[in-house]
Amino acid sequence: MTDKSLPRGLSRRSFLTSAGVVGGAVLGGGLLSSSQVLAAPNRATVAHPTKQVHLAGTDGWVAMPGDAPPDPPFFPDPLAPSPFNTYVFGFRDVTGMSSNLVAAQRGKAQVSAPMMAFDEDDDVYLTLTNLGLATRPDLFDGHTLHWHGFVNAIPLFDGVPELSLAVPIGRDLTYFYRPHDAGTYMYHCHFEDVEHVQMGMTGMVFVRPAQNRTPLHPGERYAYNDGDGSTAYDREFAFMLTELWSAAHYRDAHIQVNDWTDYDPSFWLLNGRAYPDTIAANGDPLSTAAGKLQYQPISSLIRCNTGDRVLLRMSNLGYQNHAMTVDNLDLTVIAKDASLLKGRDGTTNYLTTNMIEIGPGESRDALFVAPGPGEYLLYDRKYSYLENGGGAGYGGMMTKIVVGPPGTYPAQTAANA
Repeated sequence: MTDKSLPRGLSRRSFLTSAGVVGGAVLGGGLLSSSQVLAAPNRATVAHPTKQVHLAGTDGWVAMPGDAPPDPPFFPDPLAPSPFNTYVFGFRDVTGMSSNLVAAQRGKAQVSAPMMAFDEDDDVYLTLTNLGLATRPDLFDGHTLHWHGFVNAIPLFDGVPELSLAVPIGRDLTYFYRPHDAGTYMYHCHFEDVEHVQMGMTGMVFVRPAQNRTPLHPGERYAYNDGDGSTAYDREFAFMLTELWSAAHYRDAHIQVNDWTDYDPSFWLLNGRAYPDTIAANGDPLSTAAGKLQYQPISSLIRCNTGDRVLLRMSNLGYQNHAMTVDNLDLTVIAKDASLLKGRDGTTNYLTTNMIEIGPGESRDALFVAPGPGEYLLYDRKYSYLENGGGAGYGGMMTKIVVGPPGTYPAQTAANA
């Protein structure tokens, strides 16, 4: 990248007021492939490449940090098999698996759900299979896929069961999407959505811009069709922000009823993990090597080289507001809710700040230029969200930004790698 200034072509004083994996759309561990941004024909003549993904919905067990104080009987759940302690629902990537292997994923939910990446104007065929709930076979819950904030889905494929279809246990449904608008989106189950979202059926979707096919400078990647290269980046890291209420998860496992007006979270999560688990390496949900984090495979550790332009994608599918903060590092917010903060006349409304406020159901995209070598914390400014079940020490919604000298880390091949 020839110019690392942020944003390219703009004054530092500029500020804002405010889509069988073909082409690598999903990887088994839940991370994105950078192959989505290779050169392709101009958008006007694009032939709508086909991308196929297969997800399965089920339940399972995950692990919140073991140093959190016990909260009997809710945490740790006495039903949980070692080394896990918390009951969840979730989606798994089963693309390319045989029917027998897909069925074997019942009871092995992943939290957060696999991250998915598509290009503008791809033809996306996304199959959802409902495997049922291993711990709660008495429940006959359907599942759906709703792309939150996505404007291109027809009602049949929007995932709201009252207006479209829910997938019953033992069946599957193939959704079709053709995304036209680049940006950071999120997806979740919309069947009994308050419960299913809290239980963990949440994930992120990135739509790559058409501008990647004809980059302004060789090899550049962009977050949006900006026209001036101001959203170019070298590395990207994505964060699904959620909270976890241990009492609700216990009650679902033990056939009890929740009163959601009593909502009182115990853990605050980035990509399904609470600090210090957030900075552990990426894992593979098909491998036991990750130990207690087997079904929480997505790391939130940010690693970059001095001078790298780093894209942060944040989506909030919790029920609380969060203010993600980095001390001593400038963040430039370039988009809100998958909309580039630039006017029709080209006027930019980017904001330079060190705190990004993000409400439930919202997304934000921000860039920073990595400074000299060192470590920084990315954390929720509300300090009561930086704990694990009320225990002492750092926890909750926090991760690290580790900056190395130039050349320390090789070119990124997937988001969050």
